[in-house]
Formats: sequence, structure tokens, C-alpha cells
Amino acid sequence: MEEQVVALTKELAALKAANSTGNTAFAEMFYYITIPLMILIHVGFLAYEMGASRSKNVLASGIKNILAFAFLVPTFYYFGWFCYWAFPAGITMGVGPQEISGWAYAVGAASPVGEAMGPNLGDNATGVFWGAFTLFAATTASIMSGAVIERIQLNAFIVLAIVLGAFAWVLGAAWGWHADGWLVTNWGYHDFGAAGVVHMVAGFFALGVLINLGPRIGKFNADGSANHIAGHSMPMTLMGLMLIIAGFWGFLMACVIAPGEAWSWSTTEFTSIYGTPLTLSALTFNILMGFAGGIIGAWMVTRDPFWMMSGALGGIISCAAGLDLYWPPLAFAIGFAGACMMPYAAKWLEKMGIDDAVGAVTVHGVLGFWGVIACGIFASGYPALAVDGAATINFMGQLLGGIVMGLCGFVPGYLISLIYKSLGKLRVPEAAEVAGLDITKVPARAYPEGMTGGSPVAAE
Repeated sequence: MEEQVVALTKELAALKAANSTGNTAFAEMFYYITIPLMILIHVGFLAYEMGASRSKNVLASGIKNILAFAFLVPTFYYFGWFCYWAFPAGITMGVGPQEISGWAYAVGAASPVGEAMGPNLGDNATGVFWGAFTLFAATTASIMSGAVIERIQLNAFIVLAIVLGAFAWVLGAAWGWHADGWLVTNWGYHDFGAAGVVHMVAGFFALGVLINLGPRIGKFNADGSANHIAGHSMPMTLMGLMLIIAGFWGFLMACVIAPGEAWSWSTTEFTSIYGTPLTLSALTFNILMGFAGGIIGAWMVTRDPFWMMSGALGGIISCAAGLDLYWPPLAFAIGFAGACMMPYAAKWLEKMGIDDAVGAVTVHGVLGFWGVIACGIFASGYPALAVDGAATINFMGQLLGGIVMGLCGFVPGYLISLIYKSLGKLRVPEAAEVAGLDITKVPARAYPEGMTGGSPVAAE
């Protein structure tokens, strides 16, 4: 009998080990897949921005977007990842309440000269998880990139992209998207799909830059009225927006903590980044419902193809903060409401003299704020963190979080672009802007013989 018990114990231990190995392998592959999916976001932004540019600026818009991506990889490796783990409790060297952050923790887990950030044959996950966060960082830069097309100096843009992607949004993520984040532990802030920590920060950073950058030549008349400056290819823009939506599945997958790794909240269940339970069914229902609500709402209000597809993105952002918690028809309604308010917010910004070429401030900044606030209205009372005595989601915590995210973006965006403006290095010379950045700054032409879709460049 004793021998049978021993044998059964060994068999159960072997099964447990095999199950653990399977879960770990699944978690590693789960995050690995998010990376190429998120790269589709950048394929989409590339097409979106180039389509929204006039033919004389197509390549300049594309090149700055690709360079921002490239520069964010090493800078997030050296700075951003460390900041995420070091500062969730604030700008302090202390350790957070869950003891998975702080300066000493970051030195061990995210130091660019440490063992964890190198080729460790026994670790499939650290680099992959870092890669997912690096793609979040690159996304913030791409959000800002579209707003400033056709007039910003490339060097200034790259520095601004690095500050946004490797520092500004990282503080917001550390404070509101980490189990030790002070907004989470003290105020019950919840932002599963990063409506605040990615979209709001990037949108309001772009707003700070646009105030100093100024509008494109010809955007506004002497009486303050605005002219529509059409891009050279609406089909390219629409396809780009659809690719962003496809990539968003990877973006939102990477907001999930898959079971199996040592740092997972559960060995068997999916959770949010806060450890609270979620299901892939909830994400699938609510992503698609927010997507559909956004398209329908924007189309009903504007009948404009550009805003219709922007509404798809805006609908998902509107319900992103509580995507793990909402009932699907509620996600549809929140996305629909956000998309309906989107064109009016864009018009208001235009009346303030802001020339946002692709509506990035509206779609990401304004609707990101709506998404954060909506979570405080419709998900109030749910635990914000999977620990005993955790704060619960509440309206005031979401409002404070939204304000913090807006400031994390706007303040550095405004101040750094103001410095560049004072040095005369923020904006291209007027003659270069009139002639086109492709031939004056790249220099190359996107289309032969000055033609694009049958329309001569001279017609611009």
C-alpha cells in the first residue's frame, strides 16, 4: 500500500510538472505572438500618415515614423524598462506594497547591464515581455507622429518621440498600470486596455507639441476659419486605420497576464495586469462591440469615411479601460458615444487654432480620457487589484488618473517643444514646407513625374 502511495505521489508530481511546463510554454508563445501583431499597428500608422499627407510630403511622413520606431527600441531598453519597474510608488527609491518594484528590484530585473536583460538560455519570457512593452512605447510615438506631419523638423521629432516613448508614458504606466502603482493601490485606478497610460499620454503630449509647432501653411484664414487640407490618398489612410485595428488585437493581448510564468498572477487563469480575473471571451466580445459601435456612431454623425474608420479606433479606445469588465452591449454603447463626440471635439480644437492633421489628440487624448472616466462610471465597485483590502474602482480615482495621464503627456510635450521652438529648431523653414519635405528634406519623390492617383502635384 505504501509503495502504491509513493508511486501515485510521483505520478501526480510528474503531471503537475508537465502541466506547469505546458502553461509556461503557452505564456511565452502568447507574448511572442503579440509582437508581430503589434508591428501591424505601425504598418497601419505608416499607411495612415502617408495617405493623410499631401503627395509632396509622403516619404518624409513615412521616414519619421519608421525612425521613431527604430530609436525607441534601444532607448526603451536602456531607460524605459528600468523606469517602469523602479518608480511605481512615485519618484522614489522605495519598494511598493507588492514588493515587485523599486530601485533595487529594477536593478535586478531591468538593468541594461544585468543578467536579466541578456541572452539567458533558461529564460524565454523576459525579452519577449520587454518586447511587448517596447511596442507599446513605439505606439505612443506613432500616435504623436501623425498629428505633426508636413512641418516638423526630423531631429526635433526624434527627440520628442524618445522622451514620450522612453520616459513620459512609462511614468504613467508605472503609476497606473503596475500592481505597485500608487494610483492603483491608493485610488483604485483601473485601465486594463491603456486608454490613459498609452493613449491619453500620447494624445496630450501631441497637443503640447502642436501648440508650439503651429498649423500648416494654408490651414487657417485671416479670420480664423479653417480650411480642409486633404491627404493624397484616402484609400491608403482607410487601409492604414484597418491595419491599426488588426494590430490592436496584439496590443490588447499584451495587456493580459497569461498563466504559467513565475511572474503570472495565476498558474491556470488569465488575469489583467492588476491580477484581476478576465477571459479571452470578454476581450473578444468587447473589442468587436466597441469597434462596431465606433464605426456606426462616427458614420451617423459625419458620413465621412475618414472619421468612420477613426471611429473604429476611437470606439475601442473608449471602452479600453474597462474592456475586461464590461457587458458587451455596454461596450458597444460606450464606443458609440465616444465616436459620436469625436468630430465635435476635433472641431473645437480646430477653433482653438490647433492643426492636428490626423485627429490624434481627439481620438487618443479626448477619447482616452472618456474611456478612463467611463470605467469609473460603469465599473465602479470592482476590486482594482487582486489582493486583500484592495481599493475598488471609483469615479474620483479614474478622474484623478485621467488628470495625471494628461499631465504626464502635456507637460513634457509642451516644454521640450517650446525649447526647440525658442532655438528655431522645431519647424522646417517656410520655403521647404511650401516646396514639400520629400524633395527638400529626404530628398526623393514618392511618385514619378509628380503624379499621384491621376492628380498632378501642381494641383495642390
